[in-house]
Amino acid sequence: QVQLVESGGGLVQAGGSLRLSCAASGRAFDYAVMGWFRRAPRQEREFVAAISGTGTVTRYGDSVNGRFTISRDNAKRTVSLQMNSLKPDDTALYYCAARTSPGISNSPDDFASWGQGTQVTVSS
Repeated sequence: QVQLVESGGGLVQAGGSLRLSCAASGRAFDYAVMGWFRRAPRQEREFVAAISGTGTVTRYGDSVNGRFTISRDNAKRTVSLQMNSLKPDDTALYYCAARTSPGISNSPDDFASWGQGTQVTVSS
């Protein structure tokens, strides 16, 4: 199992940037696929980005591709999500998640460990 704690959320104006971080504990992190998901009020959970254990493979949701960048530091056991050109539609609770089975995925059902979430609010 991997324990996850997100940080870095906040209030930002449209067009601005935020950087989310996820601190992980547990040796399984070293090979886990890490993902970011988000849930807006009255919406389904949405895939944002994922990164392989080695950091060499990344995948992004269509709505954030080209604006968000996922990265990881295995030595520090952290995963980051750099969010640029933020829009009001990006307002949501953002979750970090870990998948310890092989293969990158964009399905929340494939991720077994979840953090508590960090709120991102983008004002217009």
